Amino acid sequence: MDKREVDVAIIGAGTAGMVAYQRVRKVTDSVVLIEGEQYGTTCARVGCMPSKLLIAAAERAHDVATADQFGVLAGDVRVDGRRVMERVRAERDRFVAPVVRSMESLPAEHRLMGHTRFVDSHRLAVGDHTEVRAGRIIIATGSRANIPGILKEAKDRLIVNDDVFDWQDLPGSVAVFGPGVIGLELGQALSRLGVRVRLFGVSGGIGGLRDEKIRDYALNTFREEFALSPEAETKKVERTEQGVEVTWVEDGKEHQERFDYLLAATGRRPNVDNLDIQNAGIDLDDRGMPNFDDHTLRCGDSHIFIAGDVNNHRPLLHEAADEGRIAGDNAAAWPDVQAGLRKTPLAVVFSDPQIASVGLTIRQVDDKCQGCFAVGEVCFEDQGRSKVLGKDRGLLRVYGEHGSGLFMGAEMFGPAAEHIAHLLAWSAQQRMTVSEMLEMPFYHPVIEEGLRTALKDLNRNLNIGPQPAEGCMDCGPGV
Repeated sequence: MDKREVDVAIIGAGTAGMVAYQRVRKVTDSVVLIEGEQYGTTCARVGCMPSKLLIAAAERAHDVATADQFGVLAGDVRVDGRRVMERVRAERDRFVAPVVRSMESLPAEHRLMGHTRFVDSHRLAVGDHTEVRAGRIIIATGSRANIPGILKEAKDRLIVNDDVFDWQDLPGSVAVFGPGVIGLELGQALSRLGVRVRLFGVSGGIGGLRDEKIRDYALNTFREEFALSPEAETKKVERTEQGVEVTWVEDGKEHQERFDYLLAATGRRPNVDNLDIQNAGIDLDDRGMPNFDDHTLRCGDSHIFIAGDVNNHRPLLHEAADEGRIAGDNAAAWPDVQAGLRKTPLAVVFSDPQIASVGLTIRQVDDKCQGCFAVGEVCFEDQGRSKVLGKDRGLLRVYGEHGSGLFMGAEMFGPAAEHIAHLLAWSAQQRMTVSEMLEMPFYHPVIEEGLRTALKDLNRNLNIGPQPAEGCMDCGPGV
């Protein structure tokens, strides 16, 4: 077995690992980046990019199917599943290619391929070919799909989101388990592409929404489009000659339905269980996860850092990149460990209508403000630009602190949520008050005017601003 000694070893060449490598390389060339199987980030291969390709096709099909509301008669919509998936795979491969090229352009002595496990706190065994002794170690091994035992009874008809993007054609039907981000995005997209879909949940949630008023609005909206069982008790999953048969109880009644495939979108599992993490000499919680500081990403008082999806703190690409920077800088500057900037929480679900959350959840606001907060809201059913576009479904609720008037957070289900969420995140990070946000320019007519309506409502409920006038003429018609 070859033996190597480096200042920093990084386990995992995904987004967090690659960014960490770039930061470490600014300080030392004594670094190695270790990948277990293949280059190419989760986002590029099986995550955000290929899923958006599928969603884009679904949106086009939906636009054509609903064009008659504008007096545009397109006729029957026919979806060519093979062409849809051909484009998904082709564009997916284009996104992956530069990531692979970037990795392969690194000096050969900085790259290792093979499954990694801890021998002790400083030594790593890579495959059966190399032992690496490192002064500091960054764990950036990402996550994988978590599949409950009962779903495994679907056998060869069980798939996860990774599998969807290698399909050659669209199936006739899919049971989607898990109404979170992945399940909702893929479930709705498949439904709009002509696949019979039923989306199963357990706790009644949808898309990660925490505000009950918005959650209930979203559930009712999605129910109008595809079969949704958000509080189902799954009794049996059976592989049959025709596919997969699911038996569940809902509203006190037993139901059965047969599908071609079962898609498990039931959360992600951090990739720490095959690292022999118990040999790393760091404290673990009762789930076997390292205890770490989310500002320095340091595990206890050790020389080991953990970054990206593997720590399950904020499993999003932009957060993984930020964490790669923090962990990389700290590993390079060791023992001078500094807290890094953690940005305002920001998450978007690319359903239709979209879902977004910014800053603190309504429960977190309640805890932080000890009940001294107010809520402002706007419904997009009567918002001018939304009605023009035929995107007039949705609800935005914004939260502010009594006394200070600070904007604390928001949740939204509605049109242009991906854009409105950025405005809100920037405002929260700048610690703006609601009054200061209302001093910003708003063009007419745009969907963002709905945000102004919600902020005016919030300012009034904070006893700061006036009662919003009926028919604000200086705002323009249809606001």
